Amino acid sequence: MSSVTLAPSGKSVEVAEGATLLSAILEAMPDFHHECDGNAQCGSCHIYVLEGRKGLTRTTREENQKLDTIVGVGSKSRLACQAKVLGAENIKIEILSFV
Repeated sequence: MSSVTLAPSGKSVEVAEGATLLSAILEAMPDFHHECDGNAQCGSCHIYVLEGRKGLTRTTREENQKLDTIVGVGSKSRLACQAKVLGAENIKIEILSFV
């Protein structure tokens, strides 16, 4: 199990290996706005990974293509629907939108 902490709220949830960061966000914030049901099509789940990037899967081609279309993307950017937890590393993410 890994711990995922959401900034700025400070909420923390435990997630199993293979779970997406989107599932962790939805557990902590059931009203989190996301549009494409985890298909890397909309970019509404764009987040920054502040800590624990090595505990996540690598960025896929589809994810990179969508990130290239989003304003404000940086080296810590991921789509929460595509980033999956690999192991027991603690992860801290920053939620960017509260639509």
